[in-house]
Amino acid sequence: MTQGHKVRIATIGTSGIARRFLDALAGYEGATYAGAYSRDLGRARAFSSEHGGTLAFDSLDDLCSSPEVDAVYISSPNAVHASQALACVHAGKHVLVEKAFASNAREAKRVFDAAAEQGVVAMEAMRSIHTPGFRAVVETLPQLGEVRLAQMGFAKVTSRISRLRAGERLNVFDPRLAGGSLMDIGIYCVEPAMALFERPSTVSASLVTTQVPGEPAGSPYRTVDLAGAILLGYGDKAVTLSFGKVSDDLAPCQLEGEKATLIYQDITKPHDFRVVEHVDRGMTWGTVGGNERTVAVENPENDMVCELADFCEAVNGDAVAIEHAGMWADVTLASLEVMDKVRAQAGVRFPADDEA
Repeated sequence: MTQGHKVRIATIGTSGIARRFLDALAGYEGATYAGAYSRDLGRARAFSSEHGGTLAFDSLDDLCSSPEVDAVYISSPNAVHASQALACVHAGKHVLVEKAFASNAREAKRVFDAAAEQGVVAMEAMRSIHTPGFRAVVETLPQLGEVRLAQMGFAKVTSRISRLRAGERLNVFDPRLAGGSLMDIGIYCVEPAMALFERPSTVSASLVTTQVPGEPAGSPYRTVDLAGAILLGYGDKAVTLSFGKVSDDLAPCQLEGEKATLIYQDITKPHDFRVVEHVDRGMTWGTVGGNERTVAVENPENDMVCELADFCEAVNGDAVAIEHAGMWADVTLASLEVMDKVRAQAGVRFPADDEA
């Protein structure tokens, strides 16, 4: 593709996140909506028409072979992300895959390797690390001196927890679909940590788990996580992550350096930045901060446009965007490696973990 070409994007999945993505797409000049795939052709036609598309598919092979589609946004259940992405990539389509990119790191590497062989872009739609807010975190980091401690958390009560407790089997809490709070919401903590600090030397975790309704006793896919905490060890720093779908985390994120501490709100869309310098005041009976300054950040209302722009620029051959896509791919792989270790410690298994 040549620079300046409008990327023609089809979608797989008709959930709320797909609708939010198409809202971002409608306001972005660098791409256009081609159409939808669903196993139900009527549903695909209705979804495509509703959002201004002209194509509808109930066959993944037909979508992959369509000359009217350049790229595919995938927002189906986590368990099928990798297989659908591989089908698209092998057909020469670029893919933007909703988080989590795959069930585990092994699946993700397979997709990225195939994309490299085919000369197409494969990127995770992890919206938070593409925002101006996260860019401000990265740019502020050197001002803190050597970072020694960091705390990042994201937890919110899901309305579906009452249904789970009533015995209903739900996709988001189904290990057979690569579900659970870590893959759904904990990933918002893991990926920024990998983007800022790269791979840790140690991973220790404690998860709050429950049994999956209807899963037979003795099944390896009977345990699912509701919340948890992760400690990442780096030797020169320690990073604490907390997440969950059964409580509300109202605390800010903190990156604590030897010179200053950065405090900001909302790990999913960083804002309200404060940088507090350390001032040596001798012996005190508590922590004493020094000069404080704010960092101005403006995130778009629908921040999915940020990941969309980065993806389309890479698809169109922009050298800087392609380099960044490679960097984001490494962040995705590092994050899934950490999450694989966390799940292993808690006994949370997915079918993909048992595949060769």
